[in-house]
Amino acid sequence: MARTNRVNLKVILKVTGLLLGIEGFFMLGCLGFSAWFDPYSLEESSLFNPTHDFLALFVSGLFTSVLGLSLWISNRVSFRNSIGKNEGYLIFTISWVAISLFGALPYMLSGVAQSFTDAFFESMSGFTTTGATIFTNVEAVPNGLLFWRATTQWLGGMAIILMSIAVLPFLGIGGMQLFISEAPGFSPEKLHPRITETIKRLWFIYLSFTFVLTLLLVLGGNSFFDAICHAFSTVSTGGFSTRNDSIAGFSEFSKYIIALFMLMAGIGTSIHYFAFTGQWRKAIASEELRYYFSLILFCIIICTVALSMLVHDTFRPALGESVFQVISIITTTGFVTTNYQQWPAFLWAFIFLLMFTGACSGSTGGGVKMVRILLLLKNSTHELKRLVHPQAIIPVRLNGKFVGEETIFNVLAFFLIYIMVFATGSMVLSFIGLDFYSAIGTTAACIGNIGPGLGNAGPMHSYADIPDAGKWILSFLMLIGRLEFLTVLILFSRSFWKQ
Repeated sequence: MARTNRVNLKVILKVTGLLLGIEGFFMLGCLGFSAWFDPYSLEESSLFNPTHDFLALFVSGLFTSVLGLSLWISNRVSFRNSIGKNEGYLIFTISWVAISLFGALPYMLSGVAQSFTDAFFESMSGFTTTGATIFTNVEAVPNGLLFWRATTQWLGGMAIILMSIAVLPFLGIGGMQLFISEAPGFSPEKLHPRITETIKRLWFIYLSFTFVLTLLLVLGGNSFFDAICHAFSTVSTGGFSTRNDSIAGFSEFSKYIIALFMLMAGIGTSIHYFAFTGQWRKAIASEELRYYFSLILFCIIICTVALSMLVHDTFRPALGESVFQVISIITTTGFVTTNYQQWPAFLWAFIFLLMFTGACSGSTGGGVKMVRILLLLKNSTHELKRLVHPQAIIPVRLNGKFVGEETIFNVLAFFLIYIMVFATGSMVLSFIGLDFYSAIGTTAACIGNIGPGLGNAGPMHSYADIPDAGKWILSFLMLIGRLEFLTVLILFSRSFWKQ
């Protein structure tokens, strides 16, 4: 008889508590923007008041931080203070759901969300860096909440996981399993002998990108508030904006700067690390990086030519829209400068196909990821060659190294599961009342953590009109898309819970 596999619950509560404590600290950090932009909020603010957010943020931040620190302190001593595979999977899923649940409190207590479903959807969308919103009028949301909204994406992009891995070793808990899950690759090779030093350097890169982009956006004529909120959303490839028209009203300089940083954010953390440490040959030698740039360039050319011929009379606006939208969709950021659903059917169908690509592995973007697509293409090409030469041994190589069959099978399984989940999600959403284009568009956008989809949830619309059941389904799709499917789906396997 199979016996139940024991899970170290104290370690799970300890890590989740630490993350909630960090989340509460950042919630309280939003009070400065609330007090600055709404100076009367201390006197007039009350719970469930959609025009004042100070009290809602204060209560939410205080409650979340106290609860989190209590869980951490009460579970500091454990009989087995290590993370195994089971704990790693559980921590990843439970902690992400927990921070999304508590991240919904400011929306609920302030009254800007009409229901708990809407509040949780907005929070999950932020922490998974999806960028899908239930707000029909973003500009009516108080600035303190808008900053919290952008912060959820910044934390969800890389910060909250990297912070955990940088801190956990000092608590006696190994964090390599979480690092591998957050930055999935196909080599167990560590970036640095000491994972803590690696994470600190990646943190520095992340913070540097945020600081530089904020400065450039301010120099481009944007307010400091708009600049930092959009910097948070850009470096995390999130896509939340403080404006109803997203980036459409920004200056041309700001649009190109954001496009450049979206492009850099879509590059894997290992490439950033090698470039930061002066190992340029390793960075440039990446086949995935070359494929990433080649695909983006190819798509920009296709889109520019089509827009020049079918929509615009001049080349410049066609190039500008193509550069921004292609990079935004491929990196799964989701910012928009135009309503691509008003383009000819060929072009918005082209945009829809790009939703299944994703950025580089180890980046903050979602989607299938470039390395998987590259391996699928290589394996398919090799299969054609094997049909012609049945006796030939034609191995798949990546960056000059042999890729084992197990890795190829994992990639094929991931892609098959991705398509199956997309098909199932689309059918279920159609069943509960969404039209065809909205069903496939929202499903693809949420699985890929992109944000804007098609139909009634297109680039100039919100997810407000989707039924509550659909919002819960899409929230689940955002979660499994962000956590690489198997990390979550394995919890539903009977074998996971048995020795």
